[in-house]
Amino acid sequence: MVSIAIDGPAGAGKSTIAKTVSKKLGYIYVDTGALYRTVSLKFSAAGATPEKIENVDEILSNLSVNIEFKDGEQRMILDGVDVTDKIRTPEVSMMASAVSAIPAVRAFLLETQRRLARENNVIMDGRDIGTVVLPDAKIKIFLTASPEARADRRYKELIEKGMDVKYDDVLSDIIKRDHNDSTRAVAPLKPAEDSIFVDTSGNTLEESVAALSEIIERELANV
Repeated sequence: MVSIAIDGPAGAGKSTIAKTVSKKLGYIYVDTGALYRTVSLKFSAAGATPEKIENVDEILSNLSVNIEFKDGEQRMILDGVDVTDKIRTPEVSMMASAVSAIPAVRAFLLETQRRLARENNVIMDGRDIGTVVLPDAKIKIFLTASPEARADRRYKELIEKGMDVKYDDVLSDIIKRDHNDSTRAVAPLKPAEDSIFVDTSGNTLEESVAALSEIIERELANV
């Protein structure tokens, strides 16, 4: 099976671009960030906050998280309930950043991610796919954009969903998330040594998809 790893900071467009490219290639798209967002719902329900997380082992021992694919779309199942439409808020984003820094949580989800790659041709995106989860991935891409460009995209996405948010708050959240993700002790956000660096600042979605498609098709020809 062929694995393609796409890492990068929040709001870089990894999910949207990877999803589009995977459809073109006929690969399974795996949004690993959705796994951590889903787990963070469980922690929030248990009373945890980004600043204070306790009883990690107990929460994980009573947690069931699964990925299902319906009509080519990834759906997140938490304790038997589809929570896909509940995991894209700024609050969940910040909670997920804190939860994903916990070694026990990362270990809990690691085998789920690797199993999907063993059984399918995948494009998998996240923060540490090329460095930790799939270090032997055939193609590794580090996708990024300026904080302002990422905040603008995320702001428009949330507004389209009817959420009452302010651009300055979204930008502040992204800058804070960048700091948390890149400075955490466990699996910090960083490009793999053999990754291809792609900056999508100023690109339209179509331009970004075209750029990644070209890179991936070129690299696949050499696999």
